[in-house]
Amino acid sequence: MILSRRTFVALPLAAACPAARERAARYLWSRQAEDGGWHSGVYGLLKAGESLTGFVLDALLQVPGGAPPGGVDRALDFLRRHTNAEGAVGLTDPALADYPSYATACAVLALSRARRDTGPMVIWLRTQKIGEEGGWGPSDPPYGAWGMGGARRVAPHPGHIDLSMNRYVLQALAGAGIPAADPVFARARVFIERCQNPDGGFVFSTIVLGANKAGKDGGHYRSYGTTTADGLLSLLALGYAPRHERVQAALGWLRKHHRPDGASGFTGEPYQRWTQALRFYYAAACAEVCRRLGLDPLPHDLERAQRADGSWANPDDLVKEDDPLIATAFAVRALL
Repeated sequence: MILSRRTFVALPLAAACPAARERAARYLWSRQAEDGGWHSGVYGLLKAGESLTGFVLDALLQVPGGAPPGGVDRALDFLRRHTNAEGAVGLTDPALADYPSYATACAVLALSRARRDTGPMVIWLRTQKIGEEGGWGPSDPPYGAWGMGGARRVAPHPGHIDLSMNRYVLQALAGAGIPAADPVFARARVFIERCQNPDGGFVFSTIVLGANKAGKDGGHYRSYGTTTADGLLSLLALGYAPRHERVQAALGWLRKHHRPDGASGFTGEPYQRWTQALRFYYAAACAEVCRRLGLDPLPHDLERAQRADGSWANPDDLVKEDDPLIATAFAVRALL
């Protein structure tokens, strides 16, 4: 059963803002630059702020109150200025492409939450799907997915494709009001279902096999926590009902393997570092899963790691969570 898109677009905000979340929001607002964006002080690729700004703003827009005067409008203006003529964010300087599919999806999420027009961005995202236009068919592993964004990917060269980026694109399109019956989602279902393992969990990529961070178990790449949360959120964005067997299988995997101190699913010495490295992403994604399904949150221990200035930073830099803008924006989502 596929539900109406309206089921998952409008989400209630939390009734109260805990102290840890308030301190985190104040920290993030204090890091907004004069140009309205958020710019990494750790990673050169993220200094332009095109992907970070939508990501941080979307988190802050979910925190009741606390925005400084003009802060939201300045951020939205930054995103508009960094949207190219085709509707893409992250491609205003082709020499410094800033994860355009992800950046544009985050911008759409923030603009939709702020009830602003997303038309050109949504149109651009639709052009980026991998399908028949590029010579791909349903039997091809990347069919129905989104890559990093930019020039159309023509068979047999898909480029980098992963579940995380696709989750954000699907949530952006759903949040912008694209109906579940739209053909763009019919294609996406092929890719998302292909990423689900028999155990109910999900893998990161069916294309870049070495990017599946938990290794292999027999003939399957192992499921792990961040990808399973991403897969479940992708299913919901596509309109799958909460009681659908795929949703329930993914939820069952998360509950069975959950751990409050880091990302779950990593067994064996070669993979242990990912538990800590993905800690904030995992906590945020699990919290969103529970909110969207109306469930009690899975426990995490983020609050005790908050720093005096209201921020967080992961001591492990494998996935850039050592940047406090990234870790703190994830932590805000985990505390909603």
